[in-house]
Amino acid sequence: MAAAEEPPPLTGVAWASAPGAAPAGWTVIATTVEGAAANLGRGFGLKGGAFLCLSASAQAAPGAVVADVQVLSDRSPLPAGYVRAREFPESRPAAPRRKRVCVKLLPRGAAATAVLDLKLSGRSGAVPGYQRLGEIGSFAVWCKKGQVPHSTPPPLPSPRTVSLGLKQLSLQPADTDHKSPEKSGPPFGSKHASLTQHESVYDTSNIYGLSAMDGVPFTLHPRFEGNINSGSNTILADLNVKSLAEIEEEYNYAFVIERTAAARLPPSIC
Repeated sequence: MAAAEEPPPLTGVAWASAPGAAPAGWTVIATTVEGAAANLGRGFGLKGGAFLCLSASAQAAPGAVVADVQVLSDRSPLPAGYVRAREFPESRPAAPRRKRVCVKLLPRGAAATAVLDLKLSGRSGAVPGYQRLGEIGSFAVWCKKGQVPHSTPPPLPSPRTVSLGLKQLSLQPADTDHKSPEKSGPPFGSKHASLTQHESVYDTSNIYGLSAMDGVPFTLHPRFEGNINSGSNTILADLNVKSLAEIEEEYNYAFVIERTAAARLPPSIC
């Protein structure tokens, strides 16, 4: 069995002096849930009638909805964002009352929940599924809240395809799916394994593989360029070459002092 649909949110709560005094579009609560006459004028201490009437719109049109209803004493300050319920007819002067009904209105798009219905019962009565707001005279006021149905959001536009001209403006490579085959390096020890002037010992694809000498050209000091170009060996004239015997004689050390100290006998004990 399908669940019953909830009524639309209320768009207004007002008072009417009689069931026929409410304008078109308003529904008067003429009886309580027990079937008694719902004339709240007796609760207000009035000689005339006072009936609650409701306005609701089944369409999710732009406008205000009743977000909350409170029953307050006439001496209580009006809460922020609340207004007094309207009265029909408007020309009727407001009489002094012990209780008043305050309504909070919010735009439909800003309200997550709203008041869906109001009912009246006797003081000792109960209305399942409704929240008790308070008492007016010998009546109890009940409220039912629910979600606010919003209008269907407009459909999102379909994604547009990127034209070939825009793809050519991309910074990415034109064809990343096809990879060029890696070139195999020359065998180690062959004549092609020697480095050329455009090659580097380090892998420059990684910043940690760079050397401090990468990119620095090798040049010879001008002092030695003339000697190398002429083919003379004058650059080696200042070198002093020693033989092995000369090196051993220069750095010969017999360790005489150390051996003498080690040969000394410890002092005898008398």
